Amino acid sequence: MKRICEIIASLVLLIMLSPVILITSLLVRIFLGAPIVFFQVRPGKDCKPFKLLKFRSMTNECDESGNLLPNEMRKTKFGKLLRSTSLDELPELINIIKGDMSFVGPRPLRMGYIQHYSGDQIRRHEVKPGITGWAQVNGRNEISFTDRFKMDVWYVDNKSFLLDLKILYLTVIKVLKRENIEGRSVNNQPFDGTN
Repeated sequence: MKRICEIIASLVLLIMLSPVILITSLLVRIFLGAPIVFFQVRPGKDCKPFKLLKFRSMTNECDESGNLLPNEMRKTKFGKLLRSTSLDELPELINIIKGDMSFVGPRPLRMGYIQHYSGDQIRRHEVKPGITGWAQVNGRNEISFTDRFKMDVWYVDNKSFLLDLKILYLTVIKVLKRENIEGRSVNNQPFDGTN
């Protein structure tokens, strides 16, 4: 039932938000160039890899050796606006339709983090990753990886329809207020099992 509801909701949102998606696509093309949408391989349920879709929010600027510049150097005002409004996440609705993700669940992080998870932390992959989650409405970038993973595992142990509704409601409030998006971050360094 949840899967059917998520497919219907994703299709409805894609239709309703199609003008926003179209305008965002055009602006990404103008300000950041191609490709408009990019993908990153992330671990899903049971750590199975999938391609996470997002609107680009950084340039493709490289150094003299052809290597991408650090993220901070490739960010633009437009890209920061995309992130602060969470518009860069809209393509993830396609991931939900494909069955890679749910609306609510632990955020999918880097594949390389899997090797650093403790036996308890890796339990965050017992459910599908989500566009938003319990950790995202309780600090997001302002909490450590360790605390985030504790919240992810708490969600796995306590997931329910009512909890998902609460998280979705809190997500809308935080997006409208632009809380915990581009502010102070304690996660500037990749997760290495200690942070």
